[in-house]
Amino acid sequence: MIEYRSAQSASIRFQAAFIDVVPIHRKLAMTPILVFDIETIPDIASVRLLNELPDALSDSEVAEFAFQQRRARTGSEFMPHHLQRIIAISCCLRWGDKIHIGTLGKPNSDEDEIIAEFFKLIEKYTPQLVSWNGGGFDLPVLHYRALLHGIAAPRYWDMGEGDFRDSRDFKFNNYLNRYHTRHCDLMDLLAMYTGRANAPLDELAKMCGFPGKLGMDGGQVWQAYQNGEIENIRDYCETDVANTYLVYQRFRMMTGALSGDEYENEVEKLHEYLFSLSEDKEHWGVFLDAWG
Repeated sequence: MIEYRSAQSASIRFQAAFIDVVPIHRKLAMTPILVFDIETIPDIASVRLLNELPDALSDSEVAEFAFQQRRARTGSEFMPHHLQRIIAISCCLRWGDKIHIGTLGKPNSDEDEIIAEFFKLIEKYTPQLVSWNGGGFDLPVLHYRALLHGIAAPRYWDMGEGDFRDSRDFKFNNYLNRYHTRHCDLMDLLAMYTGRANAPLDELAKMCGFPGKLGMDGGQVWQAYQNGEIENIRDYCETDVANTYLVYQRFRMMTGALSGDEYENEVEKLHEYLFSLSEDKEHWGVFLDAWG
């Protein structure tokens, strides 16, 4: 039987997260911004179930079976969205005069826990969601996995008929409509919703003077997970979020949402915040070294 969980009752370990943060130069009247990224591995249990595979097969053998199936069907090992299991969700939250980057839950947290924590952030802050290819990958995966685990997220799913005081506003601007703005899939928007115009985050970030991807890429996550490198995966996910946040601030300046000085302040304060973490968290030191 599925144990139904509410995002509102999930304990959030984005820890007191929001206590030790670096103030921005001046307070900005702004909607909270939540930049997010997920890392996934094949859903081994579901592959076993759907293909009636024997228990004697190891997880690695089941994964190789699934990869072979995908190669035969599509020419790629990339698993379909509903067969992706989430092992990390990293977020950059910018709210009030504060900023924080972290990964939800703990390295050994169950998938349902970290998904519930993600939706609880949305319940609490009703933020501007920002992603890179979130509409094409991250959010569909989150939808399927939340459905699997029975996780309620009424704020996120509100399309104008919810019980919130401002639900009516969500009829015309919600998180789900591709052309609404509560979720900004920056890759999709910059490409004018044309797949052939999509750009890789790594390349665009580097072209803008930011560090880009460090340590690994998405294609290496399954092997790293098998090697017990969940901490490295979480660190990699956080640096992806930092890159996305920086590119988003550049985008905000381009659209006129930030002046040139405001943009520089946002970038500098993220730099200062990451520097404050770098002594204890090696990946931020590497990130800052690459930033220059």
